Amino acid sequence: MVGIWQLRGFYIDHDTLQLKENIDKMNYTYEDIAKMIDHSLLNPKMTDKELEVGCHIAIKYNVASVCIKPYFVKQAAKLLAGTGVKTGTTIGFPHGGHLTNIKVIEAEQALLDGAEELDMVVNIGKVLSSDWDYVTNDIRSVVDIGHSHNAIVKVIFENFYLQDEHKIKLCNICGIVGADFVKTSTGYADGGATLEDIRLMRKYSPHNVQVKAAGGIRTLDQAIEVKELGVTRIGATRTADILEECKRRLNMF
Repeated sequence: MVGIWQLRGFYIDHDTLQLKENIDKMNYTYEDIAKMIDHSLLNPKMTDKELEVGCHIAIKYNVASVCIKPYFVKQAAKLLAGTGVKTGTTIGFPHGGHLTNIKVIEAEQALLDGAEELDMVVNIGKVLSSDWDYVTNDIRSVVDIGHSHNAIVKVIFENFYLQDEHKIKLCNICGIVGADFVKTSTGYADGGATLEDIRLMRKYSPHNVQVKAAGGIRTLDQAIEVKELGVTRIGATRTADILEECKRRLNMF
């Protein structure tokens, strides 16, 4: 197909090329972009020191949150206290195959440790099996425990493995159970956020359910692109690169 651009699973199709060309004409502030970013600290090779440094990067750039490995939540919450950057972590990551009660226990522990945001992975096999009662209960259980602690809950679909019918059904379920966000990907499948999926998720999610894009969003242009499609959070590891470019374009130096 002519006009396709790809970077680690992130696609810009021909229909959006004009929008991409006009990206710098859009109005946005540094805070608009920074507060879209969940700084991802989930790489299994990251050491304690690297996780600590990652928290300080999040503070420096005043992003929305960190999404950090569960064992480090307590330390991250202490580092981030009073900074305006929230502490987030994952539940059932990365494949979603944990028993529902284990996801709930994992969520409870994260919340006790100071997590304010939870990114949970659906049970992908159950989604592909169309066992929607199981999937609904699985998501609802984590949403309910999260909301009982005033935490935000984001539901990760892992779209690379799913068909549109699965994604649409998951959007409907997330609306029914009151999830705060639907999220495209873990960032660890073979494909990440696509504009097609973002459009679909925004279209089929209730207005009160926000959309998070993750997997392959590495540049300011990509962040602005998905923002224009209705995304309010992105998962990013290239946070510093994105926000330094944002500062440059806004003449903040």
